[in-house]
Amino acid sequence: MQDVSTLVAQAREGRPRAVARLISLVEGASPQLREVMRALAPLTGNAYVVGLTGSPGVGKSTSTSALVTAYRKQGKRVGVLAVDPSSPFSGGALLGDRVRMSEHASDPGVYIRSMATRGHLGGLAWAAPQAIRVLDAAGCDVVLVETVGVGQSEVEIASQADTSVVLLAPGMGDGIQAAKAGILEIGDVYVVNKADRDGADATARELNHMLGLGESRAAGDWRPPIVKTVAARQEGVDEVVEALEKHRAWMEERGVLAERRLARASREVETIAVTALRERIGDLHGDRRLGALAERIIAGELDPYRAADELVAGLTQG
Repeated sequence: MQDVSTLVAQAREGRPRAVARLISLVEGASPQLREVMRALAPLTGNAYVVGLTGSPGVGKSTSTSALVTAYRKQGKRVGVLAVDPSSPFSGGALLGDRVRMSEHASDPGVYIRSMATRGHLGGLAWAAPQAIRVLDAAGCDVVLVETVGVGQSEVEIASQADTSVVLLAPGMGDGIQAAKAGILEIGDVYVVNKADRDGADATARELNHMLGLGESRAAGDWRPPIVKTVAARQEGVDEVVEALEKHRAWMEERGVLAERRLARASREVETIAVTALRERIGDLHGDRRLGALAERIIAGELDPYRAADELVAGLTQG
């Protein structure tokens, strides 16, 4: 067992090993997880969480690395959660953090962690909310969350980030995606990366057109900007940071940031409660109560919904 208070104190000092151990406790659903979360709670709420999502091949990792460079020039501490597909053999992340962003590996003001989805849908790892909290408590000013890149269904990042950035690239078929519901409805900032390629202007125009369709924005509502970048050459990245800061200021001015964080905390509590309840139900296989309810259903004395209500009531009371 590790001394949680010592780990938290060391993480606050910026020691990467302590941060790594805390995130490992989170990922592994350690018996010390509750103790970790209790210790971190008073230290959180300061980091600005930015999610980056988009179809595979648009340059999410390159863009994330470029944003790290831009924020470090401002003197800000940056945490990165790079969510990778899970290995079918070990369950771990297929791509390592040093491979993805090796140029920042030796910077003490940057902490990068690859996390495996472990089968969790929506482009994020199930432990991502708690890992974000660890980086927040460790003193990161900005936390960048790069999703796994699964495409149209990858919308969960909008519920975990303060600001969501959707990346596109010319020639990737994103023009077609722009006409669909899903990933292109969650963006607060849109980035057309690889803008030195043919078709970048057309992609930006089409995106602007699609974003304008069906809009019913009131005066003062946020209009998502479209920024063109060549992240590999750091071109346009400062403009992305400027757009992010404008969105943050807009949210703070109108109370939107507080609303988003309140909703995020509510979803997190709900997820933890549902997971705990599901685990308790999973332990019921072969249990006398479940068998008795099933017998009553077969006998026509009870319908499945009423049986489920009785089961849940029994579990919550017990």
